[in-house]
Amino acid sequence: MSDSLQQSIESLFDQKPSQYTDEHKKLFAELMALLNRGAVRSAEPDASQPTGWRVNAWVKKGILLGFRIGGVVEMSGQFFDKSTYPLKHLTAQDGIRVVPGGSSIRDGCYIGRGVTCMPPMYINAGTYVDDGTMVDSHALIGSCAQIGKNCHISAASQIGGVLEPVGAIPVIVEDDVLIGGNCGVYEGTVIKKRAVLGSGTILNRSTPVYDLVRETVHRATADQPLIIPEEAVVVAGSRAVKSGPGKDWGISLYTPVIVKYRDAGTEAKIQLEDFLR
Repeated sequence: MSDSLQQSIESLFDQKPSQYTDEHKKLFAELMALLNRGAVRSAEPDASQPTGWRVNAWVKKGILLGFRIGGVVEMSGQFFDKSTYPLKHLTAQDGIRVVPGGSSIRDGCYIGRGVTCMPPMYINAGTYVDDGTMVDSHALIGSCAQIGKNCHISAASQIGGVLEPVGAIPVIVEDDVLIGGNCGVYEGTVIKKRAVLGSGTILNRSTPVYDLVRETVHRATADQPLIIPEEAVVVAGSRAVKSGPGKDWGISLYTPVIVKYRDAGTEAKIQLEDFLR
């Protein structure tokens, strides 16, 4: 990938022309081809960063350009969407199982070998889903989210996308993570390798995570997103309101809780059956 592509995209993003030309469309098509191959990403691993990840804001700018450039067209199956974002073209040689039943993978995302997509599920533009991951029924992976190898995004879970602001880190789910059913991961949360979210766990910038094992509280800050440590097992919990009417009424507030870190018992409970992949 040449620096000229990045420069051209940033220039076009910052200086909106009176109309978009064929050259502009070719520029966008070049970016989409790179996204589809996984050659560029909206965020990528970077050990020098506190989160372990670096945002590529220019890639997110390029994705946003697609919405400016494209006009609404009719697509197969009575869909009407931006011409720049058709369904991703897949063949049997890609090594991906997409089971019939209403699933959609938007163009401009990387889907690794051995990924399994159970219907109905949705993967938006700019995402990166690495090899061997399962995206289960009714799961959503939002724009620019980064999903690692051999993850399981369980039924009805939502992995929020962060497309804007362009400099904001998207949701990151690293390798070998299990996201339980009906979970929600939002606002640039980073889930480190081999962590487990129990069913119904919600993670965002506003809700601290109480670590009962290490006796600490994990929070997002003004500069950093919420980060879930490697191998943490997180479940949905609550904490009592300690003052005012909430205390008098016996009210508790939702909070995620780290109850343990992965061990042999955890492995036995969450192991994916090979025949599902």
